Amino acid sequence: MRALKIAATGMSAQQMRVEVISNNLSNMSTTGYNARRAEFADLHYQQMARPGTVNAADGTVLPTGIQLGLGVRPSAVSVQLAQGALSATGGDLDMAIEGAGYFEVTLPSGQIAYTRDGALKRTGEGLIVTADGHPVAPEITIPSDARSISINADGEVYAYFAEAAEGQLLGQFTLSGFTNAKGLEAIGSNLFVETEASGPAIQTTPGLDGLGTVRQGYLEDSTVDAVREITELIEAQRGYELNSKVISAADQMLAATSQVR
Repeated sequence: MRALKIAATGMSAQQMRVEVISNNLSNMSTTGYNARRAEFADLHYQQMARPGTVNAADGTVLPTGIQLGLGVRPSAVSVQLAQGALSATGGDLDMAIEGAGYFEVTLPSGQIAYTRDGALKRTGEGLIVTADGHPVAPEITIPSDARSISINADGEVYAYFAEAAEGQLLGQFTLSGFTNAKGLEAIGSNLFVETEASGPAIQTTPGLDGLGTVRQGYLEDSTVDAVREITELIEAQRGYELNSKVISAADQMLAATSQVR
């Protein structure tokens, strides 16, 4: 009775799909979050009669054969890369990336991570960091007597002082791009690290080499579409129910077989 095991793989697949949808919905308000999609592939097949084999009875070739599928398996949970809507915040250290690219962040271990979350802060010493306190590379420190700061589309940070009309250039943020951004490994807190699948980071000035520009006073919204997620949730729930009905039907068939005298 293969139906029991096949339906079990179907239920497991739909459960995983619901978990991915749940994660998307829980991150509807996460800055710079890109929705994920669960992807599946069929399992290997049992070849009862291979297509193209010669029929021993009259020498004709079987046009299709008999191949019995053995279920489904998860193949990937891929990131749907897309530009989120930009929301105006007015914060002097809020930066949204308009286009491709990631900010580079230095973790306490010294490892380099990447993020699109531009809700930056400053420490007591004036160092620009993420909300978790990780310095953004290259490190830029804002003087304590700076009246205001300005960040242009190229990532250049200017500080303005009470006694001077012209702004002082403090540094310039860079952006990092990847050959395959879907291959980045998410480690939580809106951070990613490069992998062999993503390729090495290509660091350059905003607006160059196909990367986006920086918008001060804006943050990038999540790309989660609530209507689409709810629709897929309903589909996954129905798929789970159908597979459970197959298990019930197979169980009834086994019960009928065991009662034969």
